[in-house]
Parts: sequence; C-alpha cells; structure tokens
Amino acid sequence: MPLNERERAILDFESSCRLRGWAKEEQIRQTLGMSPARYYQLLVRMLDSVDAQAYDPLLMGRLRRLRDRGRAGGRSGSVGGDAATGTRRVSLGGIGTIV
Repeated sequence: MPLNERERAILDFESSCRLRGWAKEEQIRQTLGMSPARYYQLLVRMLDSVDAQAYDPLLMGRLRRLRDRGRAGGRSGSVGGDAATGTRRVSLGGIGTIV
C-alpha cells in the first residue's frame, strides 16, 4: 500500500531533523502535531515497508541498521522489555525509544 501523507511527513521529518532528545520531541509535537511516542511507533512500523524503502532508501537503511544493532546488543541501540507484560522496548541509538 502506498505511503499516505502522514507517513511521508514522518519520513521527511526524520530525514531532515538533526535534533536529538527534548528538542527533537518538541519539534515533533510542533511540526507533526503528534506525541513523540506515536511518532516513533509509526516510524518503526515503516521500517520493513517496501513503499518506505522506495521513498527514502538511505533513511530506511540507516534506521534498519540502528534497529539491527540494537537487537544484537550493540552500543548504539538496545532492546529490552518486560516479560510479565509482554512489552518490548527498542532503542534506536540517538533516534529514540520505541515501546
């Protein structure tokens, strides 16, 4: 399914944003009108999207590498979770944390 306008806006924002931490979170709220948590949820959902890959292959490759390093226990990312609740937390290095 082709990317919708919001998905393209998220990818464009992530590709152009050089901010990190609180400054980026505030910019997400102001620019995209959504919470950082929702932003990262949607971004992670697009990581394996063929349409997102076609739209911005460099960005998607970078984000996948960060995710994969986190899964492997590398320094740039981490994966954790709560076995009792079944939740999983993925840190994409300096990008953010997705629950």
